[in-house]
Amino acid sequence: MPKDWDLFLMPYRQAVDELKIKLRGMRKQFQQENSHTPIEFVTGRVKPVDSIIEKMQRRQVTDDLLEQDMQDIAGLRIMCQFVEDIYQVVDLIHQRADLEVVEERDYITNVKPSGYRSYHIVISYPVQMVHGEKHILAEIQIRTLSMNFWATIEHSLNYKYQGAFPEEINERLKRAAEAAFMLDQEMSAIREEIQEAQQLFSYGKGQQTSDDQVTGNQVTDNDHEDKRK
Repeated sequence: MPKDWDLFLMPYRQAVDELKIKLRGMRKQFQQENSHTPIEFVTGRVKPVDSIIEKMQRRQVTDDLLEQDMQDIAGLRIMCQFVEDIYQVVDLIHQRADLEVVEERDYITNVKPSGYRSYHIVISYPVQMVHGEKHILAEIQIRTLSMNFWATIEHSLNYKYQGAFPEEINERLKRAAEAAFMLDQEMSAIREEIQEAQQLFSYGKGQQTSDDQVTGNQVTDNDHEDKRK
C-alpha cells in the first residue's frame, strides 16, 4: 500500500486538471465556430483513498500492480445532448495526439444487464513531472444527460443495498433505464430541429448583448429624462 497517498495521487490530480481544460477547450472551439458542440459539459475527479483501498481489497489488487490494474483512479465524465454526440466525442478523442486510447467499452450498444448505458474509454496520458514524464491511466465516461441521471440514481442505491437490489427495485431500475433511453431516441429523432433552435437562440442572445452595448448610454439618458419629467 502506498505510504504517501498525496504523493502517489499527485500525477492523477494533475492529469484530471489538464484533461478537463483540454476537453472543455474542445467544446469552446465548437462554440466559437458557431456550430453544434457534442460536449455539453465536462467533470472530473480523483478516486478517494478509501475507495481505492476498498477496490484493491475487493479485486485483490496488489500494491505493485495498482497503477496498471486500477484504470479509474483518474476519472473524467463528458456529458452529451444526443447519443450521436457520444460517438463523435469518441472519434475526437481517438484523433488526439496528446493521449493514447488503450481500451474501450461500449455499454450503449452492449447494455449491461442492470440497464446501465455509457461509453468508457481508458487512456494512457503523459504527465510532465519535475523528475520526468509519467504515463498514467485515466478513464473517460461519455454519456447523455438522461444516461447520467439514471446512473447517478443507480449508484446511490448501490450504496444502500451494496449491489443486492430487491427484485422490485431491480425491475423498476431496468424499466427506468429503458425509459431514459427512449427519451434519448426521441431527442435524436428531432435532433436537427433542436440544434437549429439552439443556434437561433444563441444568435439572438448575442444580438441582444450587442444591442444593449450599443444603446446602453441612450437607455441611461432616457431614464434620466424620464426622472426629470
